[in-house]
Amino acid sequence: MSYTESFFVDAVLFDMDGTLTDSISAVEAAWGKVAKDIGQDPAHVIAATHGKRAVDNLAQFKPHIKEHEMDSEVNAFEESILFFADAYNKHGPGSRQNSPASSTTGTPALTPSLTPSNSTPSSRQSSRASSFAGGLSQLTAFRRRPSFLHRVSSLLALTSIPQGDTAVIESPISEGVQEGAIVPMSKEEKHQLQAWQLEATGVDRSVRILPGVKRMISSIPEGRYAVATSGAKTYAHGCMTRVGITPPPVTITADDKRLKAGKPAPDPFLLAAECLGFDAKRCLVFEDSPSGIRAGVASGATVIAVCTSHERSKIENCGAHYIVETMDRVVCEPVGEGADMRLKFTVSL
Repeated sequence: MSYTESFFVDAVLFDMDGTLTDSISAVEAAWGKVAKDIGQDPAHVIAATHGKRAVDNLAQFKPHIKEHEMDSEVNAFEESILFFADAYNKHGPGSRQNSPASSTTGTPALTPSLTPSNSTPSSRQSSRASSFAGGLSQLTAFRRRPSFLHRVSSLLALTSIPQGDTAVIESPISEGVQEGAIVPMSKEEKHQLQAWQLEATGVDRSVRILPGVKRMISSIPEGRYAVATSGAKTYAHGCMTRVGITPPPVTITADDKRLKAGKPAPDPFLLAAECLGFDAKRCLVFEDSPSGIRAGVASGATVIAVCTSHERSKIENCGAHYIVETMDRVVCEPVGEGADMRLKFTVSL
């Protein structure tokens, strides 16, 4: 039997991925690459990393990364997420131009599924197992170049790669490499690039906006909501802009130097509330992951958990005050004006 409950708050703190946007397939593909790179089970790595900052996850799974290298490693990883998100429509079957893979091999054949039977299903076709032998770090000898993925993206748009041993770089990628330069490619590099092409372009992993999000955001006055995400700025702003969400002035990302810790610590939500000028205890948090839900609860906020990335059974013991299937089940109504305004939320349960 369904019923409704209502309550009032001063402001709203949104998580991003899995709450506002769905880029799970691209994220899983990127972490699947990391898993294969370090010789671990993709399902394990994906489960362990969800809802946490890339900097914390990379420190855990790739402890050899030095502190002064971490920012560029995080940026490169998050660029890889967006690359996976865009590849199908830019270079694969979803594009209007021929990709190298499609022009030479027809429909790309994906690698065999590595997804175990007990893995959590994604809202779209799972990509957690999609990996070619070797990881991103093995694709070239210069993996630390910050613009490496721009080079791969350029190469994917060229039809001559599979046949030739060189590639024309359409844009500068690092010091010493000039626009229009001819860069030799080894056979191993070429084969790995073709595997990357098949992997990246074969599945539609584009970012999508989740149900009820557009209506919810449009119903909340400016200055009364923020985003607090475990993604760094590259990934967070990239995801939101891809689905038509303008990142609000208060968008707390994982690379914010004011943060002492990421989720499941409450720091991101506490900082977001402070920047809005409200007490977190008088705010509402929307979250989807266990670590994010726990962070919201620890901040003292009211927490609504959405079952968009996890089954209800996986999040029902994390302390959320309400659990709904999607944001469609929640309505916001501003009451009052100016500083006296409060936000009335009604949840259909």
